[in-house]
Amino acid sequence: MKLGDARSGKLPQNIVGLGRALRRAGVPIDSQGMALAIEAASIVGLERKDDLHAALGTVLIHRQQDMEVFDQLFSALFRNPELAQQLLAQMLPKVRQGQPPSRKARVQEALAATSKKEGGPRQESEIQLDAAMTASDRHRLQHADFATLNASEFRLIERLVRDIPLSLAPVPGRRTRAGTRGQRPHWPAAMQQAGRSEGELLWLPQRARRPQVLPLLVLVDISGSMERYARLLLAFLHQATRAHPRSVFAFGTDLSDLRPAFKHKDTDRMLEEANTRISDFAGGTRLGASLTTLRERHARCLVGRRTMVLLISDGLDTGAPEQLQSEVQWLKRHCRQLFWLNPLLRFDGYAPLASGAQVLHQHADGMLAVHNLSKLEDLAQAISKLMKRSSHSPISFDRRNSSWT
Repeated sequence: MKLGDARSGKLPQNIVGLGRALRRAGVPIDSQGMALAIEAASIVGLERKDDLHAALGTVLIHRQQDMEVFDQLFSALFRNPELAQQLLAQMLPKVRQGQPPSRKARVQEALAATSKKEGGPRQESEIQLDAAMTASDRHRLQHADFATLNASEFRLIERLVRDIPLSLAPVPGRRTRAGTRGQRPHWPAAMQQAGRSEGELLWLPQRARRPQVLPLLVLVDISGSMERYARLLLAFLHQATRAHPRSVFAFGTDLSDLRPAFKHKDTDRMLEEANTRISDFAGGTRLGASLTTLRERHARCLVGRRTMVLLISDGLDTGAPEQLQSEVQWLKRHCRQLFWLNPLLRFDGYAPLASGAQVLHQHADGMLAVHNLSKLEDLAQAISKLMKRSSHSPISFDRRNSSWT
């Protein structure tokens, strides 16, 4: 069944309806893109569905993470050409209860939205929701899984995560300073103190280790299974880790260096540049190969075994387990502590059964859940607790706090 009828002049209106649905789903589309889509559809024709799909996707979609949303909306409109006319009329039918929830939440919202007529000023729904949110709404969003958010909720959460702090306690450094507590006397400070008191030593200064902020190495999984978490966690890390020396990399099938992007003070600019630097978004996961690239090209990011590594992934690796085992062992030898932040800990019955998850579970100093706002707010406290735990103690799973201790 064809999407509209070119002979009756409905094709441009149907393309506009598709563009508006994509825009409501969070895909950036302007009027020029819609005009190019109409021209492309008129050139390729409606004889072949795959040709029309490729032509519209080429001119309307510019980010890899939006491709799946386009596929689902195109498929829904292609199966029901009358839906395009309903989209154009801004009266979109709600998804029937008998249908399985197989579509993304942002696609469901775009297909079920009822917008006001054009002509009135557009308002930011996420700002209104933030100002007028009820207690039940706040509680629900506080504990809502990032993977279940619709488009408007996703935009709101993306702004809220930027205000979550990640204040990690400093640790004793190698350099010392004069203090009242220490393991050895600080003789230069003692001589200065005696000189100020006519040769009398009133108290013996001690060498105290100076506190230092640990440098961070952050590895973020941007594969298909982590698609809904990657952008939010990057926005969170950009603001929360400003007080720490940091090196941020994204990995999927390849390793992407995001350090230039994280130099921007504005989070939106950081996300925009990160999107241009990541070429394998929503693809597969080859953590072993990515760690090999890290070891060969960016090993200096690990500063004298003082670096704290935050590895954000679900552990669903598709590479060779032997390579991953070797590279994780190298990473563990060259860092202070390795923490695995895993969204799959939201499931009560989760166990690291995948080969990649088993390797990370074997070598990680701790495992924490990062699937909603509540877990991100508790992240600093949870990491501090894991840092105090002895590195030789066995790892056990705390189901109440969704973490390994």
